[in-house]
Amino acid sequence: MADNQRIHPAVPVATSATAPLVPPSSSVSEKGTQVHRASPLQGGGPVIFAKPRKRKGCCCRLLCGLISLLLLILILIGIVAAVIYFVFQPKLPQYSVDRLQISALRLNFDLTLYAQFDVKITATNPNKKIGIYYEKGGRLSVWYSNDKLCEGSLPRFYQGHQNTTRLDITLTGQSESGSTIMAALQQQQQTGQIPLDLKVDAPVSVELGTMKLRKVKILGRCSLVVDSLSTNSMISIKASNCSFGMKL
Repeated sequence: MADNQRIHPAVPVATSATAPLVPPSSSVSEKGTQVHRASPLQGGGPVIFAKPRKRKGCCCRLLCGLISLLLLILILIGIVAAVIYFVFQPKLPQYSVDRLQISALRLNFDLTLYAQFDVKITATNPNKKIGIYYEKGGRLSVWYSNDKLCEGSLPRFYQGHQNTTRLDITLTGQSESGSTIMAALQQQQQTGQIPLDLKVDAPVSVELGTMKLRKVKILGRCSLVVDSLSTNSMISIKASNCSFGMKL
């Protein structure tokens, strides 16, 4: 019996050590960022694997908000303009040159041209619900080609609904190169058709009902053709073409 017993050698039991969470060639920074350190055989410096950051859409949201606000403002302006148009039906005032008389047109000793024109203008407000305040600073001028002959001030006044107002305005001025301008005017007078431009620059305030709005400018130009430039005589206006606009 004793001979039949076999004694088996003891097999050493391998104890499994817990595997490290970070490879030996790696280390963990204080903020939890895994840093892989290359072995000397591999060469190169440490390679850092950073956590991806989330992109913030603050700028995009701000831009979308500004665009939406701008569109809303434009829509409100359009609605207000449409209401004003359909309720008040605004129309530009109308002007006509009734009379033009030359009181003086002569050369001075310094060869400047002195001119004095007396102009009668009719201004009509065709609006039923809009009044017009003509403010200080309005100017009326007479031009020959690109040379301003004379100018004068427009009076301050209020023009009510569907009102017609007649204005008598005296224009005076001196122009350089008077001899050249006078020679050209005399040559034109021989044809009996002298082109002149009457320009209007009038700051006005518009009254809608009982509300007075900010000042705007009425800019106009009347292209005239007269038969003569004789002083102290009535001048016949052979043609008149006027156009006007409003500048905010």
